[in-house]
Amino acid sequence: MSFHTYIDRWGLVPTGAPLSTHTSDLLPVEYRGQPALLKIARTAEERRGAALLVWWQGRGAARPLQHDGAALLMERLEGPMSLAHLARTGQDDRASSIICTVAATLHTHATSPPPNLVPLAHWFRDLFSEAGPYGGIVARSARVARQLLNEPQDTVVLHGDLHHGNILDGGSRGWLAIDPKGLLGERGFDLANLFCNPDGTVATAPGRLARQATVVAQAAGLDRGRLLRWILAWAGLSAVWHGQDGSSPNLALAIAERAAQELNTDEPE
Repeated sequence: MSFHTYIDRWGLVPTGAPLSTHTSDLLPVEYRGQPALLKIARTAEERRGAALLVWWQGRGAARPLQHDGAALLMERLEGPMSLAHLARTGQDDRASSIICTVAATLHTHATSPPPNLVPLAHWFRDLFSEAGPYGGIVARSARVARQLLNEPQDTVVLHGDLHHGNILDGGSRGWLAIDPKGLLGERGFDLANLFCNPDGTVATAPGRLARQATVVAQAAGLDRGRLLRWILAWAGLSAVWHGQDGSSPNLALAIAERAAQELNTDEPE
């Protein structure tokens, strides 16, 4: 269905130009006097993410206002602050702590989880199938990922793509997540992606990974060594995905190497 179907159905007033990505179509609108965003999913992954936002009902995430199959109307988050800006301007610890707080809210949702969540083991399938040709650090990432997935801890509903760009300033509502993937697995996974973000300059700054591993482990109540293993596993998967879509895997590989160094993974696992 087109934007016009939902504009008419929900009484929306367009307030900006439409935007299309490879997964969805978006339109800024006004709904009952408040800024909102109309998002029409074009992939199963986006539909799953929309259903998860509805399940969270605004607890730690953007609030859904209407939902109908592929179409989601949600509050538009327009606060002036940015976690990426914090991380780039000497407040990296604060940004990481905020991400941990948002993750904790998302992970403690109490009702029965929505259907069709993707198991974390399935999410890592590309790493397991394609690590061989890469060898080296990616093969090591795959080995560590298998170990983690074979002995899961603290299984929760996961956002799946939690980083500086997917947590926005919600004004009086605080920091709120957008664009979830809808996974099911160990909560430590959700905090691994922030180590590749908000950009290569910050992520690869000398000592940054080691320091933020301590900050995040303390803020989230995680074992630091296990968190480092999730960082190594995630960075390897990210490198494989970059290779698949033709973009550079160099940042992901650099983070994997730093995590491996911090873990002393040259020693027998």
